[in-house]
Amino acid sequence: MLITAPKFYEVAKRIVEITEDCIVVAHNSEFDYRILRTEFSRLGFEFKRKTLCTVELAKEIMPEQESYSLGKLTRALGIPVSDRHRASGDALATVKLFKILLAKDLDKHIIQDAVRAEPTYKMATNLKTIMEDLPSITGVYYLHDTFGKIIYIGKSKNIKNRVNQHFTSSNPKSKKMQNQVAAVTYEATGSELVALLKESAEIKRNKPSFNKAMRRNIFTHALYSFTDENGYLNLKIDSADGRKMPITTFSNYQSGKQFLFKAVDNFKLCPKLVGLDTAKKSCFKYQVKECEGACIEEESALDYNIRVQEMIAKNSYDNQDMVIIDKGRAIDEHSVLLIEDGIFKGLGFYNLNYQITNKKVLETIITPMDNNRDTQHIIQSYLRKNKQVKRIELIK
Repeated sequence: MLITAPKFYEVAKRIVEITEDCIVVAHNSEFDYRILRTEFSRLGFEFKRKTLCTVELAKEIMPEQESYSLGKLTRALGIPVSDRHRASGDALATVKLFKILLAKDLDKHIIQDAVRAEPTYKMATNLKTIMEDLPSITGVYYLHDTFGKIIYIGKSKNIKNRVNQHFTSSNPKSKKMQNQVAAVTYEATGSELVALLKESAEIKRNKPSFNKAMRRNIFTHALYSFTDENGYLNLKIDSADGRKMPITTFSNYQSGKQFLFKAVDNFKLCPKLVGLDTAKKSCFKYQVKECEGACIEEESALDYNIRVQEMIAKNSYDNQDMVIIDKGRAIDEHSVLLIEDGIFKGLGFYNLNYQITNKKVLETIITPMDNNRDTQHIIQSYLRKNKQVKRIELIK
């Protein structure tokens, strides 16, 4: 949707002009104002405007509301909204909400008190000092309390930016972290895949107090296969079941569904046999001559199943011996993951001069790591999203 949109620097001058001598009104204005100031700061310009938050106003003026999200407020107040979660639709909805709030604020005390030139939160001096030493690199970062204990582990493609978000956020969890953090350490990985694997493994090992959510499985749904009564291989997205062996896993049902749509197109699969079409007879793809007719047994099960197996082989490393090559921490370095017989053995880094397919070389550079359902999910998800990552099969 934004592929043809102008860059920020192209519209920055116009933003300055249209907001001159104005109060910026937004639903959760602290967030929008911080983003604007950050973008202007990158251009070397200090952007200062007064702001007014409709969330805060609504809480003061209408304390009886169950929720103060824009969507639920507009529904509760009967405000018509089109293009929800789009810039124009949300902006117009905020205007209508603001007019209602203005009308309800008879004494005008709240609006006078709510207008301010700066957000309520400013980064503490000790947190600013910590930020100065952090790099803008890919890796894993660790927040420590005054006793050195790790209270939070995270990963990012830009450690400095991500930690800055923790330190400037006003949500309750971030506020608690800000009060407890005394130091931040980090480990460069170069590869986001390595960072994801290290983050997952180290959260399980260290159990930081602020990482409670990630101690559980990071996927909820999985892709399974079964053979129907006519001999055709069927695919199905279902809730993850530890008793079954999945082909691959997904963070949510919707991402699994999107995966199947792509699989149907890329491997010419039948939408009906992957659960995307509930027609009683032929599928919709067959009607437009984009399905070979497996849904009505026009295509043989043998021919159809070959393509399903190809798709499964491409998206699962079950029983495979291979290495996965990704970015390293420096220009002359790569990261490597070792998979043996479908089991993740560990990861490491190697110089470009190494013969990476040499088993002895691999054994010396690989740091062993646990193979579990989370690591399988992380690796498979990353490979789906990053087609450029190199895979090399190892000869037994």
